[in-house]
Amino acid sequence: MNDGFSTQIQQRDANELECSHNTKHIHQVHEILQSQGLLKINLKFRDESSNYLTQLISSLNKSHNHGLPITHSSTRGWFWDVRPQFTTTLARSSSNSSPCFSPGNLPARSETSESFPWHTDCSYEEHPPSFFALQVLRADTCGGGTLSLMELARVLPLLSATARKYLSKAEYRITVPPEFVKRDDQQFIVGSILTNTGYGLRFREDIITPLTTSGSEAFEELKNMLRSSEARSRTISLSPQLLPSGSIVLVGNRRWLHARNEVRDPKRHLRRVRWDAKSFEW
Repeated sequence: MNDGFSTQIQQRDANELECSHNTKHIHQVHEILQSQGLLKINLKFRDESSNYLTQLISSLNKSHNHGLPITHSSTRGWFWDVRPQFTTTLARSSSNSSPCFSPGNLPARSETSESFPWHTDCSYEEHPPSFFALQVLRADTCGGGTLSLMELARVLPLLSATARKYLSKAEYRITVPPEFVKRDDQQFIVGSILTNTGYGLRFREDIITPLTTSGSEAFEELKNMLRSSEARSRTISLSPQLLPSGSIVLVGNRRWLHARNEVRDPKRHLRRVRWDAKSFEW
């Protein structure tokens, strides 16, 4: 982690599966997610089926009113495995008419070996999830796959008031990537990038198209800010050494942007889940 602007990540151990039903443990997870939006869980037992995470989210739903997980797409459910596919360049340049690369099985960007710049999950949803979790089943052992995190509250002051104003207006077309399409009649949404209050963000540069000149100028300022040295100094980087196999990271999806560098280990294996979907306009 970088010094200065980095936040000490809260950590909790889960010594056994029953922790996912323990009232104190569940309350601590909820409180940290509400206050900081970032938590690392260290599993002290093998859990290849993600039973802890399944039961934890169910407990958060029952005890603290968290919404249940959202589906990945029309063909995949709550949990999905993230393994690198090293033939992505060929796949993405191939015709979508090929049965091998239909929207139902086209890999998501995070399922490739490519780097994935700053984004929030499900930025194309009318109701994006408030949280997501990644369970590391096998970390990258070849020096890649570092997860980077940037807290909105720490970089928002780098934007001008004018940019924040127009980023908070519904002046952007956000395309649903084909691998995430759930309904044929919803290929895009129109909305804002910042919430009305300015304390929540949705962002993925390659699928956002500004619809106005003012919106375009604000979007350019945001992109330039995210690439700036000031923003980089406010970044937390979690290498495989800091996020080894057996780790789970839980992230406030509207409060933290995340990114990943190139995956180098073909056996790297994560499991992802997103939950507590709510309207973005608040």
